[in-house]
Amino acid sequence: MARFDFDATFGEDYLYFYADFLTDEHNDADVDAIVSILGLDGGERILDAPCGHGRISNRLADRGMSVVGVDATELFLARARESGSSVEYVHGDIRALPVDGPFDVALSWFTSFGYFDDEENRQVLSEYRRVLRPGGRLLIELHNHDEFVRRFTPAPFSNTTRIGNDLMVDTSEFDCMTGRVETERMTIRDGQLRESHHSVRFPTIPELRDWLSGAGFSAARFTARDGKAPSIHRPRLLVIATA
Repeated sequence: MARFDFDATFGEDYLYFYADFLTDEHNDADVDAIVSILGLDGGERILDAPCGHGRISNRLADRGMSVVGVDATELFLARARESGSSVEYVHGDIRALPVDGPFDVALSWFTSFGYFDDEENRQVLSEYRRVLRPGGRLLIELHNHDEFVRRFTPAPFSNTTRIGNDLMVDTSEFDCMTGRVETERMTIRDGQLRESHHSVRFPTIPELRDWLSGAGFSAARFTARDGKAPSIHRPRLLVIATA
């Protein structure tokens, strides 16, 4: 499996440095997009996996949907539960989902797919298919591989987030032999230096189509976030697969 420091990547530093980006306004807009893309009417049973700290799950539940959130990070689940929403939060691994469904919709939002090696990433898709009802839909939102490669290679490239005197610096490189973005992360917070690494697979559309078919999905549709056809100029990709 590719090296991924899960505990270091998804912890207090993540919540702290992403707070100014994942605002209420941003989160509301994400949920508006999900509802619009899938045409949700409030009666669906939805799986949000991984659900992180509940920014999507809680808002969907507030709109009348029955939501189950699964995540491997206890800290995030504890934060998600603080809202007091009706979401059922379950600790578990998306490679072996600790729920059976059936669900109308499964969500993988904000580049939450591709953390594992190819065999395990395909297993994640099979798990989504297993818990979806016939005709249920999987929605994945992630980086568009082709746009990312066009924009960020040659590498390495860096991105810095600063809050006061605290810094998070990501230095990333795309490995064309594996199709993965390898990121070295350095955080300086309250005078303490921490270093970690995370690795994410960015599959191409043809690869995703093959993987979804192999996982048992009957059809898959690919669009950019604006609803237009994916292109090398559109950074985000939506995958809507039908069970």
